Amino acid sequence: MKENDISIVSAFPRIVREIENMFIPLAEGIRLAARIWLPEDAEQDPVPAILEFLPYRKRDGTSERDALTHPYYAGHGYACVRVDMRGAGDSEGILEDEYLKVEQDNALEVLEWIATQPWCSGQTGMIGISWGGFNGLQIAARRPPSLKAIVTIASTDDRYADDIHYMGGVMINDAMSWGATMFAFNSRPPDPSNVGEGWDDLWMVRLEANDPWSMKWLSHQTRDAFWQHGSVCENYADIECAVYAVGGWADGYSNAIPRMLEGLHCPKKGLVGPWAHKYPHFGLPGPRIGFLQDTLRWWDHWLKNKDTGIMDEPEYRVWMQDSAPPATRYPVRNGRWVAEPTWLSDHIHCQRFHLNDKRLTEEASTPQEVIIHTPQTMGARQGEWCGHGLDPDLPADQREDDGCSVVFETEPLTETIEILGAPVLTLQLSADRPNAFIVARLNDVAPDGASTRVTYGVLNLTHRTSHEFPEPLVPGETYEIRLQLNDVAQVFPVGHRMRIALSNTMWPLFWPSPELVTLTLKTEGSHLELPIRPPRETDQSLRPFDPPESAEPQAAEELEPPSYTRLVERDDVLSESRLTVVADTGMVRLTDVGWEHGSISRQYYSIRDGDPNSAKIDLHWTMRFRRPDADLDVRTETRSGLTSTSTQFHFTAEMDVFEHEEKTYSRTWTKSFDRELN
Repeated sequence: MKENDISIVSAFPRIVREIENMFIPLAEGIRLAARIWLPEDAEQDPVPAILEFLPYRKRDGTSERDALTHPYYAGHGYACVRVDMRGAGDSEGILEDEYLKVEQDNALEVLEWIATQPWCSGQTGMIGISWGGFNGLQIAARRPPSLKAIVTIASTDDRYADDIHYMGGVMINDAMSWGATMFAFNSRPPDPSNVGEGWDDLWMVRLEANDPWSMKWLSHQTRDAFWQHGSVCENYADIECAVYAVGGWADGYSNAIPRMLEGLHCPKKGLVGPWAHKYPHFGLPGPRIGFLQDTLRWWDHWLKNKDTGIMDEPEYRVWMQDSAPPATRYPVRNGRWVAEPTWLSDHIHCQRFHLNDKRLTEEASTPQEVIIHTPQTMGARQGEWCGHGLDPDLPADQREDDGCSVVFETEPLTETIEILGAPVLTLQLSADRPNAFIVARLNDVAPDGASTRVTYGVLNLTHRTSHEFPEPLVPGETYEIRLQLNDVAQVFPVGHRMRIALSNTMWPLFWPSPELVTLTLKTEGSHLELPIRPPRETDQSLRPFDPPESAEPQAAEELEPPSYTRLVERDDVLSESRLTVVADTGMVRLTDVGWEHGSISRQYYSIRDGDPNSAKIDLHWTMRFRRPDADLDVRTETRSGLTSTSTQFHFTAEMDVFEHEEKTYSRTWTKSFDRELN
């Protein structure tokens, strides 16, 4: 597969008209900025509309992918409406956090406005990835009358269990990086060419309101009402419109798809490919698919009442990944498409492997106690919590981290094993401290020793019975722990070994426990259950996906080239591990609108062996914007940092604003938060 294998389509069944910017009025008096693509004759022949509702700025943040996607739908008879939510891009108002009720309320108003436009048939859908996938589900749960179907990509039904903030009750360090990202994004100015002379006043209102969201997330360390809001798993019955849930095994959000297929009562379909956090028609790892053609069949069925056959196909379709050598970036993951008529599937059965004297065996384990006390620096080869596929951010060869862990592995396999679903570990554990967590990785070990991470899971042991009401451990007491790993579809070939690697640290993926902890594993009663899916002949008759297509890319001029650095360092004098990640987007001029923009993110993570409270995160963003015809030359510098003691988190942040290289605005934040069994 080529990385540029997308066919560009420039001629469509209907001529497309673009409204580059217009404002949608809300009842409270503010206006939301929208970019609209629709058939030229839509007012004479009204069409259904598809809404994408995001904070990521249609003018620059998502303009590249918008150009690839929305004109394509419009050319096939849809009005595509891309709206910047309140406080973002060129929209008025303030953006105060993710997934607030006011966000949903505004979207309901926007959908009502769209449905009443002369170019709209009155039928609407929603599409979105990540944030847009989240709010598609959340708005569907509000049941707006015009909304008949959604496509939700790389999203979740449970904001605490499967978002970027916490995993298994343990704080994901990406929560800090994501908070720093939105802190930087919220410092950006609107475009005077859309907003007009009052652009700087609107910008100043945003700067004054730009409190770092990480402080909110640190204030909610358990699954309380803050996270329950917007988690549609609280009541799946709220959603009645059709849901197409899409994701990728290299993404951080694949677990929600099988969970929603099991829980939702509405018409539904699930699709999981090999992709990271991108749309499937241009995402990596490949193979890419004709996602736009596939979703057109979905839209035509639900918004135009056409029989496209899409609802006659299996409910759950996934990419069964072949074994692959470890790599931080894959152009393609070899494998094949498989499908289940419904999920949960009767075709899956569990096979048990016991943790038995450093081995995974089918016979019962020999009673043994194993100490788990892994270095604080363990975890440097784990990549990002949420990979994007374009940069080398996937897990590297696991041998280094396996060597720092407690491992159990099979003998070389004599038969191929294929799994689909979530592996589950049952562990008999005790701890010498009241607060600890456990991490488990399932790895594919090749005959040459290379170790590829297949899936993993983590559990804060104080959350063993509840994420809402954690309880400290009683030191020395043995607990039976159920640890569910992330869903996956994977082939383990003959001659390979399956390896379980256990640790009680994983830096820099997760913030460490407040004290050095030793866990004791009792092998008797500890076992792994694998969801085995034997190959099925019906997989060979699945309807093939069309090759990937898109509309024409946006016109842009590269002013400065992009670059990416990911550096792992070990200081043996200080016994310190450091990770540096620098992502420079370069500088781009959008030639059609004259807007110039670029950014640099710098992430620094460090920790010393033997001292969990030496953990430190420093995050620095530079955002740059220029519009020569409006004399706009803006640079914002934002910084966020986190350290801890055994009892508290300590957060700091700074924001500096420069216009024509003169500092015109500055703020600082310092706040501490009690650690709540985290």
